[in-house]
Amino acid sequence: MGASWAAALWLVVDVAMGGTRAIDLGGWAPPLGIRLQADGLGTAFVAMTALVMAGVALAARVDLRPAQAGAPAAFGFWPLMLLLWAALNAAFVSRDLFNLYVALELISLAAVALVAIAGTPQAIAAALRYLLFALAGSVLYLGGVVLIYAAHGTLDMGLLATRTPAATDALALALASVGLMAKTALFPFHLWLPPAHAAAPAPASAMLSALVPKASFLILIRLWFEAMPDRASTAVLMLMAGLGTAAVIWGGVQALRQHRLKLIIAYSTVAQLGYLFLVFPLAGGDGAAQPWAAGAWTGAMFLALSHGLAKAAMFLAAGLWLAAAGSDRLRDLRGLARPMPLTALAFALAAITLMGLPPSGGFTAKYLMMTAAFAAGQWPWALVMAGGGLLAAAYLYRPVTALFARDPVCTPAPVSRTRQAVPLVLAGLSIVLGVISAGPFEFLQIGQPETAEEGL
Repeated sequence: MGASWAAALWLVVDVAMGGTRAIDLGGWAPPLGIRLQADGLGTAFVAMTALVMAGVALAARVDLRPAQAGAPAAFGFWPLMLLLWAALNAAFVSRDLFNLYVALELISLAAVALVAIAGTPQAIAAALRYLLFALAGSVLYLGGVVLIYAAHGTLDMGLLATRTPAATDALALALASVGLMAKTALFPFHLWLPPAHAAAPAPASAMLSALVPKASFLILIRLWFEAMPDRASTAVLMLMAGLGTAAVIWGGVQALRQHRLKLIIAYSTVAQLGYLFLVFPLAGGDGAAQPWAAGAWTGAMFLALSHGLAKAAMFLAAGLWLAAAGSDRLRDLRGLARPMPLTALAFALAAITLMGLPPSGGFTAKYLMMTAAFAAGQWPWALVMAGGGLLAAAYLYRPVTALFARDPVCTPAPVSRTRQAVPLVLAGLSIVLGVISAGPFEFLQIGQPETAEEGL
């Protein structure tokens, strides 16, 4: 693990100082070989993944001890975590569509196993549902990849950007996009996410929410903005944003109806992922240069990064309360802020990020996207973001109110301040991302595709 963290740090420094880095595996350039390319976007996700994995590892050392979680979960968690970490990094830096398919399969394999690792009937049922959606998404994505290779004889994104358009490109892109949407849990393909996140152990839920959907979303962004930007049309991009809007509303309403903290956080993930798809109409679709597209694209990436840090903090905090109170039902969490103040502070900071309040990274992201929406004359998307923020405030107010209640219902088991500090650091980083936003903003511009600057 130490080597992985050191490699992530080295990559961040190297890209920041020298720009985009590329390696042709085996010395064979595309289309014969596979190219790995680290730009600002991919490297930022590698760094966020390393931070989340650090928090997850520290939490799992206690939460998944053999005496507490059982031997299968305690010993099975670590290889699955490392497999997931490696597959995520591969997805963030690869430019070959089939190589990305392999990374997605490894991510799904590890994620499904992490859901089922508790061994309860609920966990196994949730894992099977997740497996069905993951397999359906894989088949659709692979079908699109096959059509692309049959038409162009290459799967490298850089070469595909210069291809001669083929009649099957629209179908191929549609199949691949729907498959990736299913893996990202975009409405209405989200049905696997809430039960999976609620049934998994808290450290696993943190990875599943913060990291796993981001890999398929990043591939979708690269597919549209780098490989086939010429296939974008206003109708298709509006459809994708419409599904994102439905996710924001549906996820927020469902979160309001839940009485278990982990389910509230899980449905919040459905809602937060919906915001990311608003980048597609804000980045255009009419072929003309659009100066607001760069802000929309950067804002969506900012939102993905800040969401990853905040949501990992929330699930790890929920795991601590579950260990202390023996339940994650809101009525059983009343008054826990007094004996566990650091955890309550972590949850509150993460909530600020998800609501998009200053000075968090979520605020910076939504500010960039809303500015782009007004500049483009697409103000309804700004209303979606504002309404989603109000919904987030409503469903996150409920657990915060319970935590700070004056009438505790139980005497919690003691939890050390060291354990409470883990989610606090992650939540704090989601705030810091907004405070020092100029640096991350410039970093994301390294290797930015031209379509992200001028629009699709």
